[in-house]
Amino acid sequence: MTEVTTHVLDTAAGRPAAGVPVSLHEREQDGSWKQLGSVATNTDGRARALSGEGGVSAGSYRLVFDTAAYGATFFAEVIVTFRVADEDHLHIPLLLSPYGYSVYRGS
Repeated sequence: MTEVTTHVLDTAAGRPAAGVPVSLHEREQDGSWKQLGSVATNTDGRARALSGEGGVSAGSYRLVFDTAAYGATFFAEVIVTFRVADEDHLHIPLLLSPYGYSVYRGS
């Protein structure tokens, strides 16, 4: 099982983005999305325990960042869709600025 975590950094302010709601969803066989968990980033901009204690198995997932709640960006929502193979831990950071964002697979 794979633990999924994320980290949101406000690159314009040069600090972590605290209080950003983030949810993790799994793609069902019919193509719909099932929400597995939801948390807000902590004061360090990190979100853990999105997938619960058991983690996730191989498949397609997405992280949904409610950036409108953060308020410092043009983007109301950022959705990152990714695949899980056979990792112990998968970290997907979001670098956020007023008019752009970037994601990458962290370590």
